[in-house]
Amino acid sequence: MKSFRTKAVTAAFAASALIAGATSCSSEEAAAEAPGSTFVSKSVLEAGEANPMIAQGVAIGGGTAVYKSSGIGPGASNKAAPEGTPESYIDTDVFAGGALPAGVTITEAQGINALKRIRDNLEAQGLTLEDVVTMRVFLDNAPGTDRADYAGWNRAYRQFFANTNLGTGDTELVPLGTAEPAAPMERNSARPSRFALEVASLPAAGWLVEVEVDAVYPDGEEPQ
Repeated sequence: MKSFRTKAVTAAFAASALIAGATSCSSEEAAAEAPGSTFVSKSVLEAGEANPMIAQGVAIGGGTAVYKSSGIGPGASNKAAPEGTPESYIDTDVFAGGALPAGVTITEAQGINALKRIRDNLEAQGLTLEDVVTMRVFLDNAPGTDRADYAGWNRAYRQFFANTNLGTGDTELVPLGTAEPAAPMERNSARPSRFALEVASLPAAGWLVEVEVDAVYPDGEEPQ
């Protein structure tokens, strides 16, 4: 009787293993045949707003390739200003001679510089500003002030992000400093999720702005 039980248990175990193996093969074949998801990312926007600045959140597809930049600040291109000062990070390709037009703040100028460098960083990886889904911004207050210049940063941000009307598709005009609103430096419909906060200091002397982003590759594309 003992021998019979042992044989029965052994036979039952073998049958279970055979069924499990067949099920596993079937599942793997089905997975291989299933079409891949084309969902890359989707920004969650507040209903009723035609030109929101940022998303409330962003959903990213499970199979999406994501690129995460390091923190990037402005480049020192203004040789007319002392090294390591906030003014040394004014982009002279945008502001000739490092002179800022009326109402343009140093944080605004540095923000434009930093976002141009973010764009360069993304393009080196085969991406664009349109592919950005999340952004983290760190601001230091300018010398002589007791608070970070969020308004100046937001004007710089709108030069490169969230400057299209979602209802009409038209380009939204953006002010530079206190000037009348004009065409943005780069048209971009992307509304990433974002935080911006003030910090006690940034790693490079004179930096008032540091930005890092996450960008997603379009469906079917992979990192270079």
